[in-house]
Amino acid sequence: MDELAPPDPAVRQAARDALESWFRAIESLPIVAAIVADESTDSRWFVRVNGEAKDVYSVWFELDQRTLGVESYVMPAPEENSAAFFEQLLRRNDGLRDLSFCIGDEQAIYLKGRLDLRHIDHEVLDRILGEVYETVERSFQPALRLGFASRFGRSAE
Repeated sequence: MDELAPPDPAVRQAARDALESWFRAIESLPIVAAIVADESTDSRWFVRVNGEAKDVYSVWFELDQRTLGVESYVMPAPEENSAAFFEQLLRRNDGLRDLSFCIGDEQAIYLKGRLDLRHIDHEVLDRILGEVYETVERSFQPALRLGFASRFGRSAE
């Protein structure tokens, strides 16, 4: 793809069609609590996920001109043990394929990723949702115990 050329509207439409078809295919899965379109735009949706380590969370999908953005809020900024907290999350980034831990608004922790629209299909979307789910499930409690240790009545391990 020529990075300076205008984006191909057919590629964006194919990605939108794949995304909307995928939403219909996953809406009855037990981990999917809801799928909601953002009313303020026609290119943003979220999937509300039922988790175990973290009860419920949302995965946002935003269709841009050339990419699909994926984002999920994980937790607020740590109250303590910041260095160990961030080190743990940065080390977890090494094992991730399409996502990474990021610091967002108010120093909160997010998982974010960006995918080329030419690669969007059900398999890729399943992989992304699975990666968000697995990453949150594996990292939420350990990060919580580090960043908010005093709330659990103990110091960081």
